[in-house]
Amino acid sequence: MVIPVVNCKDFETASAQIKKAISFFPPAGGWIHIDVVDGRFAPNITWGDPEDLSKLRLMHPNISFEIHLMVQDPEDVVESWFSAGAKRVIVHVESINDGSISRVLEIADKYNAEVMLSIAPATSLENLQSYIEKVKQFQVLAVSPGLAGREFDVSVIEKIKFLRQNAPNAKIEVDGGVNLETAKLAKEAGADVFVAASYIFGSDSPGKAYQELNELTR
Repeated sequence: MVIPVVNCKDFETASAQIKKAISFFPPAGGWIHIDVVDGRFAPNITWGDPEDLSKLRLMHPNISFEIHLMVQDPEDVVESWFSAGAKRVIVHVESINDGSISRVLEIADKYNAEVMLSIAPATSLENLQSYIEKVKQFQVLAVSPGLAGREFDVSVIEKIKFLRQNAPNAKIEVDGGVNLETAKLAKEAGADVFVAASYIFGSDSPGKAYQELNELTR
């Protein structure tokens, strides 16, 4: 599965990118990944308003949204995103603990939604050990949290391999610097969801870039 990433500073740009993505989705719809950065967990700040997500859900009822919370204390804001219609929320191992992940999972169950746990390139795999049995979905971030358009860190391939070996039934997403070359490496390592911002929206033909990535990763 390939999911376009929206990483921008205002709702108008986010809405325009989502409309562009929908133009090359199949009739049944697809997934959109929205980066939400609070300026504390990572240095930049992006658009991220649950009330706006509610508007997007009404405008695009066939689209499923996953929200990548690059924020401090995600357990304090996660319910607002689920209540606005997010189908999946991604939280970072760097910003949670055993108690807060349990709280996030409880809230997700309330909304019949999903939780994915992300790990940044600089974070040791040891930080994931206690969550392998608790979480069914993992994201391996291949760039430092925050801005889009940076180069894929090939060292994260070992994280993908570790997760596939230790959580064989888990959904494993790779995010950051995804293109045809890096997606192939990640797929061979065990990833099965690929999210891309610059490779799709920075292309002269976003629809073609999306389709090529989809074909490679099936």
